Amino acid sequence: MNDLTIGVEEEFVLVDPTSRAPVDRAPDVIASAARILGDQVQNELFNAQVETMTQPTASCGDLRDELVRLRSVVGTAARAEGCLPIATGTPVVPPARPLTITDTERYRRMARRFASRFSTVDGLVCGCHVHVGSLDRELALALSRRMAPWLPVLQAVTANSPFARRRDTGFASWRSVEYASWPTVGPAPDLDEPRYLAHVAELVRTGTLLDRRMVYWHARPSEHVPTLEIRVADSNADVDTVVMVAALVRALAASLLADERAHRPVQRTPLRRLLLAHELAARYGLSGYGIDPCTGAERPAAELVDRLVARVRPQLDLTGDTDRVLRQWHGIRAHGVGAARQRAAYRRQGLLSDVVDALARQTASS
Repeated sequence: MNDLTIGVEEEFVLVDPTSRAPVDRAPDVIASAARILGDQVQNELFNAQVETMTQPTASCGDLRDELVRLRSVVGTAARAEGCLPIATGTPVVPPARPLTITDTERYRRMARRFASRFSTVDGLVCGCHVHVGSLDRELALALSRRMAPWLPVLQAVTANSPFARRRDTGFASWRSVEYASWPTVGPAPDLDEPRYLAHVAELVRTGTLLDRRMVYWHARPSEHVPTLEIRVADSNADVDTVVMVAALVRALAASLLADERAHRPVQRTPLRRLLLAHELAARYGLSGYGIDPCTGAERPAAELVDRLVARVRPQLDLTGDTDRVLRQWHGIRAHGVGAARQRAAYRRQGLLSDVVDALARQTASS
């Protein structure tokens, strides 16, 4: 457990403070922020998005400090360009005009080849990706198999995209629905390293993927760092939710790593049930039911988070993260996940601008 590090990639949408709509100002924001952050701030598919990346760390306290610093620098750069970064899975208000694609060769090729997969009006989505390492590819694949039944639980607790196109979608995580239109988004197939390499090579050869970096499974071996990358979370304005999820991912990885090394049987969930679990997480977040990773039965989603915390409690105790995780989890149980808080902001006056303003304030706060 002491050998496992965590890191986080956060995606933000840049919005105009008056219209609250996404604006194409990322190139200037990134250029400004990069003078301080270097390559820890980068572009994404759209010019209305900014991505930040923490350094790997063994400390959740250090992780939180770095997330706050990255948000602060990006926020300062954004305000200088007349916009605000907000952490949400989907923009609340659509752009006033079609968004532009980031001007790199790779993104231009993606835009041409996968034009039917997204829209420049409402195709922008923002996720939060947690990396745990260091792990070689074979071990990362083994852990992805073991983690699969628990990933819908993490998806539910990070649901933060109920609004899109000026309306309530009826989902807690609309990002999960929009993002699923891209190839390979979903549970990872059960592959060892040789079969993984052959499978992905075939996807690239046939044009299903542009390259290996386009493997978008919910849990995948990273192609640029030696980690397992978990990709089920919406971008969350509350930084402590991000830290809590990172702590849970590492603790779960440590627990399952022990099972892998002891050659204990893998707890397998039929794909049909696994897909249902992700659908329930996307639709209801914590307000409905989920699929118990151990029994396959439907249980209240909040109860499944309790079970996850109990499952990894020994590892949280080892790293001193138990109090942090429990404190944040109790707060979420009391006030709801990000989606519930967005809806509460809207109900106060029936104004979507209030939702965006609340997201902007929380994204900027520490």
